[in-house]
Amino acid sequence: MSVMKQVILCGLGAVGITFGSKLNNAYNTDFRVLVDKDRLEKYLKNKPVFNNVEQNFNYILPTEKINADLIIISTKAQGLNSAISAIKNFVGENTRIISLINGISSEEIIQKAYPRAKVLKSYFIGHSAVRNGNSTIQDGVGEIVTEKDEILEEILKNANINFSYPEDIDYAMWLKFTFNLFSNQVSAILKMTFGELRENEFFIEFSKKIISEVKMIAQKKGIKNLEKLESDAINSLSKMCPEGKTSMLQDILAGRETEVDIFAGEIIRLGKLYGIATPYNQVLYDLIKIEEKRK
Repeated sequence: MSVMKQVILCGLGAVGITFGSKLNNAYNTDFRVLVDKDRLEKYLKNKPVFNNVEQNFNYILPTEKINADLIIISTKAQGLNSAISAIKNFVGENTRIISLINGISSEEIIQKAYPRAKVLKSYFIGHSAVRNGNSTIQDGVGEIVTEKDEILEEILKNANINFSYPEDIDYAMWLKFTFNLFSNQVSAILKMTFGELRENEFFIEFSKKIISEVKMIAQKKGIKNLEKLESDAINSLSKMCPEGKTSMLQDILAGRETEVDIFAGEIIRLGKLYGIATPYNQVLYDLIKIEEKRK
């Protein structure tokens, strides 16, 4: 019989609760949600709801101490530094950490903070969740894409969480990043669903210009198989729910700060580092920053 696994989730947003609802009922898993005192009080008074079902999570404060087998960070990018500080008492040399934060840089930042931990390159791919207040709706379509690891695989299987191991995790992460660059950002500006994006030929041509900037930078980073990046990224649109809205569009509509700094902002930063012009991402960045300031 395998030993009970200690699993901690940091970040109870749309993606976090999607997997937290499964981990909470997983076989042979001691699952906790990491919160500060304010959030603990909030969640106890007003329980999180997933697919119309109240979730009775076990919570843990940053001041407590356990050796976690797995820590899942699923905050927004803006919360990464706070999450890194909050998990300090739970990270040991055998701890696996996966980040479901968008972008391509969170794993490197986490590994630098916790060099003894095993930080696995990972991301979520699937239909967007819709969050309204404390309630989240997600249709169950999606999986965690990650590096192969026996402990992580055991935990995910016990929770009936779909997962996959790509042949080239670095290419897979850049593919997801590229998809987010044109789908999230353009949809946030133009208020378009996935279906509307997919059916608009001008959007497809504009996306290719964004992808060309990404390819030049990815080549400098040593990413392989870039000859298929454009077709793979655009074809990813067909896998999305037509009426679905990107997370960035949902943020704009709800008046929340977006993750543009880890999308276009990251491409602009890397472009300056490698001497590569990124005018299309610069325009997207500026327009989204304008949107964020609208009342």
